[in-house]
Amino acid sequence: MSIEQVEQANATDRVPVVFVHGLWLLPSSWDRWARVFDEAGFAPVQPGWPDDPETVAEAKAHPEVFADKTVGQVADHFANVVGELKQKPVIVGHSFGGLLTQILAGRGLARASVAIDPAPFQGVLPLPFSSLRASAPVLTNPANIHRAVPLTYEQFRYAFANAVSEEEAHELYETYCVPAPGAPLFQAAVANFNPWSETKVDSTTADRGPLLILSGEKDHTVPWAIANASYRKQARNEHNVTEIVEVPGRGHSLTIDSGWREVCEKALTFVRRFVQP
Repeated sequence: MSIEQVEQANATDRVPVVFVHGLWLLPSSWDRWARVFDEAGFAPVQPGWPDDPETVAEAKAHPEVFADKTVGQVADHFANVVGELKQKPVIVGHSFGGLLTQILAGRGLARASVAIDPAPFQGVLPLPFSSLRASAPVLTNPANIHRAVPLTYEQFRYAFANAVSEEEAHELYETYCVPAPGAPLFQAAVANFNPWSETKVDSTTADRGPLLILSGEKDHTVPWAIANASYRKQARNEHNVTEIVEVPGRGHSLTIDSGWREVCEKALTFVRRFVQP
């Protein structure tokens, strides 16, 4: 899919927007966002992580394809995709996709970027209890570092869908939730003890581009303490605009739940301030 989308983007004069999903989701989780950005005059590209299946059903049938994907490997994969584009893109990412977005922006690969409830990078110190609990399905078993780990509905309800109704939470779980590699969570957990961590972000480079961090007020997985600590480090960048906005009443599912449009519009409004499609 991403090869076709890259070719389509290159065949136009439109600015590409690369969407980066996080753990337990697939590129299709961005489909509605892609349509909005397309209608706004951008060229959407949804590359996915290496070996991502096309569908949720396929992902659940073959969870082994997610195993052993590391932050560095996935960042390089997206950097290669960006390298195939004729124009420097806007990059939008959620959760670990938000971390990857900042890594790529730190490499000078983004015209502007939006990191939504981004996983922490090296040097981000807060570790709230809710974040530990949300990560527990992976981190409580060291063997999960080499495995693909599914979430039960109850785990998904806490980590993603705590700010929506029970009915919507079940719908989101069935529609979007797939197994995810355990390795990135272990990498994030030990990042501040590993000087060579793949979660390192160059937050001060002059060609980082404008950055917006969006934080769901009720997010258990990446609560305000983490998002704001990431913002404070990024705000040291003297060359580029850095902003953070809290989205009231929203949890970690804010990019896929029934309120997705509000978040999408916030991201699009920020991008339009700096990039003309």
